[in-house]
Amino acid sequence: MSLFRTKDLDKMIHSSRTDSGLQRTLGSMDLTLLGVGAIVGTGIFVLTGSGALLAGPGLSLSFILAAIACGFAALCYAEFSSTVPVSGSIYTYSYATMGEIVAWIIGWDLMLEYGLATSAVSVGWSGYMQSLLSGFGIGLPTVLTAAPGAVPGVTTWFNLPAFCILLVISGLLSLGIRESARANNIMVFIKIAVVLLFIVVGVGHVQPANWQPYLPFGYDGVFNAAAIVFFAFIGFDAVTSAAEEVKNPARDLPVGIIASLGICALLYVVVAGVMTGIVPFQKFAGVDHPVSLALQYAGENWVAGFVDLGAIIGMTTVILVMTYGQTRILFAMSRDGLLPKRLSSIHPRFATPFFTTWLVGIVFAFIAALIPLNILAELINIGTLMAFSLIAVAVLVLRRTRPDLPRAFRCPGVPFVPLAAIGFCVFLMFHLQAVTWIAFLCWLAIGFVVYFGYARRRSLLHPTP
Repeated sequence: MSLFRTKDLDKMIHSSRTDSGLQRTLGSMDLTLLGVGAIVGTGIFVLTGSGALLAGPGLSLSFILAAIACGFAALCYAEFSSTVPVSGSIYTYSYATMGEIVAWIIGWDLMLEYGLATSAVSVGWSGYMQSLLSGFGIGLPTVLTAAPGAVPGVTTWFNLPAFCILLVISGLLSLGIRESARANNIMVFIKIAVVLLFIVVGVGHVQPANWQPYLPFGYDGVFNAAAIVFFAFIGFDAVTSAAEEVKNPARDLPVGIIASLGICALLYVVVAGVMTGIVPFQKFAGVDHPVSLALQYAGENWVAGFVDLGAIIGMTTVILVMTYGQTRILFAMSRDGLLPKRLSSIHPRFATPFFTTWLVGIVFAFIAALIPLNILAELINIGTLMAFSLIAVAVLVLRRTRPDLPRAFRCPGVPFVPLAAIGFCVFLMFHLQAVTWIAFLCWLAIGFVVYFGYARRRSLLHPTP
């Protein structure tokens, strides 16, 4: 039987309109805030410093380049999610257009993206929380503050705050998407207010001389920084994972995807410009709180405290949305028979994949507690860029194979926009380190072993006699 056998697209669309056990409670505002909640976090509060060291004041151009790549991919996501509003994001879309083997590869890839992203952001959250608590004279035993080997010369065993925040988020998600969305919406409004406060206060301290030279490392620096700060935009695709819990997916999903990406891109570009205008970019070396550092440099210590709090809130929403997206990917793969059926079971009271949510939370809580941040961050970007490339390919394939299919939202400029998405993503992938490629290929190799050893024999498309 063909490895590339696809699911029946018409049945998928029909099933998305019937009761899947998940509650349809989300609107376009919820989805926009869900996307902003996933995007604004570690990228703006931590990676701006790392990006500035690579691009200098030209960091704003790096954010624009990364946003363009994401923007092309977002238009492709919007077409697919409004046409096939089914949980599973690019995994489900690939299954419908390019077949089971491609869907498995991208689903395996998304496990890497979403799962390690939640762990990595949890580690960042832990650092900011410990910094905030230290201001009140509260500290944890050193051995419980970081993963083994995370701090050179310091003995650490377990990152307790990172472990705890993932368990708290898992508990919230297991109770219901409406409750989770409400909590997310409140936190998103707070952190956006904090970012705007930074811009309003910081713009008065900008010294244009700090922007000279604007491109100290040339365009290579801009491109290299774009490949790193691309992580700052990861998350808007998680909006599509909520497809079966949206009131009007044909309208609300495209609005949520495009609006959340646009809002975040604008904020990133402005923050990068203000930040590098206040502080000479060389001073961000070794700094994991660049935004608050800029305010401290400007003498606005009271605002810096609010920024630290906003960073904690911001990363909390990222953890929430990434964990949510991971559970829905596993839910979809289980429903197709590629993973154990227990992972697609729905809780009778809370109407959520209760078991899957807690499984994801516990596994990646231990990863966050035991593995240093630099190791966690290595694979996230390349997995996401691969996923974005495949959604563009899927749009091109479906336009050719099913031109008659009703599309609530049509990606403009086909085939040029999808091809541009592929081109930008591949370009950024080749600006990542060689070790990242090696680790990524090893992860894919493990995925093939699992597929041919377990998933293929249990797939609903490959029933055994």
